Amino acid sequence: MDPDWLPFHPNPSKPTINLPKGAVDAHCHVFGPANKFPFAPERKYTPCDASKEKLFKLRDFLGFEKNVIVQASCHGTNNDALEDTLLSSNDLARGVAVVSPQVTKAELNRLDEAGVRAVRFNFVKRLVDNTPREIFQKIAKTIADLGWHIVVYLEAQDLEELIPFLKSLPTDIVFDHMARPDVSKGLDSMEFNLFQKLMENNKFWCKTSCPERLSREGPEQNYSDILPFMRLLVENYSDRVLWGTDWPHPNMKSHMPDDGQLVNILDEIAPTEELKVKLLVENPTRLYWDH
Repeated sequence: MDPDWLPFHPNPSKPTINLPKGAVDAHCHVFGPANKFPFAPERKYTPCDASKEKLFKLRDFLGFEKNVIVQASCHGTNNDALEDTLLSSNDLARGVAVVSPQVTKAELNRLDEAGVRAVRFNFVKRLVDNTPREIFQKIAKTIADLGWHIVVYLEAQDLEELIPFLKSLPTDIVFDHMARPDVSKGLDSMEFNLFQKLMENNKFWCKTSCPERLSREGPEQNYSDILPFMRLLVENYSDRVLWGTDWPHPNMKSHMPDDGQLVNILDEIAPTEELKVKLLVENPTRLYWDH
């Protein structure tokens, strides 16, 4: 792995909150193991191994019943590790793949059988090379026929320029990590207001996840500066929000979060049982299992 890579927390705390029955960790990853599922030659980073066994063990320890596993850019468009994990999950996992424009109908059908329900488009320039829009449009048209949706990863400052393109895509769109708002600009920033306006359109969903990536205050302050953003989205768009751990927290440089602490934050951002059930059970079930 990269010399500055931070491995995932070796001993996360047990959450003190009770999760609703059927709770889904709707954003996590598997890496390798590299000796079985090599990383892509064109990758921008080399992570530690994070196996399906470790993921499932963490799921059970934290109190979740299911996972949505997102293909990470270090595996490129080879979804073998993801597919293997889904097939080992006893129907308790669904997947978000990354595919090339050359992907065949047969490959897509096989991924669909395994439990893939979406593709991910990554617009974060430090993680992937720039992909022409026509390629994304071609992929979107192909996967729309399967009833899949699109997950997008981008930075807040790039949102405005991407809106016309995202609106043109023929599927529902899920934003990773609230489109990465800049916490230092506050709840009234132009970018976050733009994002909320977009979320008024039923086509768009978001993951109210990754306080550890977005906070300036860090774990000692319980990431309190980003929590108002998360709570606002959960309360205002309660039928189209998801939540996930982001385990094993790729490319974290400042610290490695305690997954138990991240779960406890759910009490802050979804303070009622009704909101927790929507966020953790009803919404991800609708999007990934009722299909």
